[in-house]
Amino acid sequence: MYNAWENALAEIEQKISSSNFSTWFQDTSLISTDDGHIIIGVKNSFFVKQLRSKFLDVIEESLKNTGIEVQDIDFKIETKSKSKVRPREITSTPTPIKNKLPSMNSLKSPKNQKTGLNSKYTIDNFVVGSNNDLALAAAKSIINNPGTSYNPFFLYGGSGLGKTHLVQAIGNEILKNHPDFKILYTPISDFYADFVDSVMKGKGKDFNNKFRSLDVLIIDDFQLIVNKEKSQEEFFNIFNNLHQLDKQIIVTSDRLPSEIKTVDERMANRLTWAGAFDLQLPKFEDKCAILRSKADLLGAEIEDEAIEYIAENVNTNIRDLEGELNTILLMSDVRGLTPLELINNGSVNVSHQTKLRPTTAKRIVDKVAKYYNLTTTELKSKSRVAHIKNSRQVAMFLLKSELSMSTPKIAAEVGVKDHSTVIHGIKKIEQDLKLNFILRDQIAEIKEKIYD
Repeated sequence: MYNAWENALAEIEQKISSSNFSTWFQDTSLISTDDGHIIIGVKNSFFVKQLRSKFLDVIEESLKNTGIEVQDIDFKIETKSKSKVRPREITSTPTPIKNKLPSMNSLKSPKNQKTGLNSKYTIDNFVVGSNNDLALAAAKSIINNPGTSYNPFFLYGGSGLGKTHLVQAIGNEILKNHPDFKILYTPISDFYADFVDSVMKGKGKDFNNKFRSLDVLIIDDFQLIVNKEKSQEEFFNIFNNLHQLDKQIIVTSDRLPSEIKTVDERMANRLTWAGAFDLQLPKFEDKCAILRSKADLLGAEIEDEAIEYIAENVNTNIRDLEGELNTILLMSDVRGLTPLELINNGSVNVSHQTKLRPTTAKRIVDKVAKYYNLTTTELKSKSRVAHIKNSRQVAMFLLKSELSMSTPKIAAEVGVKDHSTVIHGIKKIEQDLKLNFILRDQIAEIKEKIYD
């Protein structure tokens, strides 16, 4: 019976995503197959609900394909599972069956070379939204054509927005498609420490060969690069060598290279040869999708109203969002109440807000005008000159996004009569933001000045 379930699981694994397989089939067992009445052991009632509603057909089909008669399928809650299912891993050799995801540095390239990749980061469990869809599209292009599409790939954004997740997911997918590739993920601080160590031990040639033999190099937290001439020069040379050989280079940072004081101009220019992609703060709908995905991955039950409450009250980053979700789920388990019951009775107080000073419509319009070297009167004029029109549309966009003003009120603030002009202007800026990285940076700088 055990072998039959293992065979069925092997088939199920091929039919569903890796995240769904490791989440819902991790601790399952086949208890009975008597007269076609299938009983499957699971760890709690929430798993029963999910397996019954989402995977019943695939379970039935897989069992039948292994030669087991299926009349009906039922589930039984067990405190301890009899079988352990391997999470889908990206390795070049078979690994022992484990009951948990592998730790950092567990994935390996050819010749047992450590990659630094963590298999828990996948494209499947990266939640896409309007805040990251462009970066994800570029990532998928890199996975399909490493070294040719978006090389180098420079990804930037604030802490806790998913940069590490996305770039490690790229590495994992490339390794899955190209098992012979040599891939290395490393924070820039580790790169520097390894370089210093190699110099001290007289092994500079080994250090150089280690990096120059790579097919994919992923550097995380580039903003922490130290102002050391020799280490920067070494990185610069490695970068140029890999790029000339069409090897994929991926770099993350919390800001653009040009804004990092310790990076010289030639390095900053090379890092953004293929453009720079940013991860922005998720919008309300994106946050709800992220929370729902994380709850499903944990196998936790949480009401839509509770999801929306967390999304409305966390406006900092995804890390804080997940932290609040985990806290509420833990309290729910300990106290025997649903997440919504905890919220309604005042047991939890979710509040992660970006600390911004209150602002006014006048201040926004004044700051936009000043940023574009205009007077407020010029911005609010009827002029159709391109740069004046553009600044006016930026002001419209910020009045809407920062103050949630109605279009008629925005029209009054920027000196236009027709609110449809405001709607058009806001949509134009929203569309341009998807591809115009200069505009993204301009709006970010204006926001800093508004709340300064």
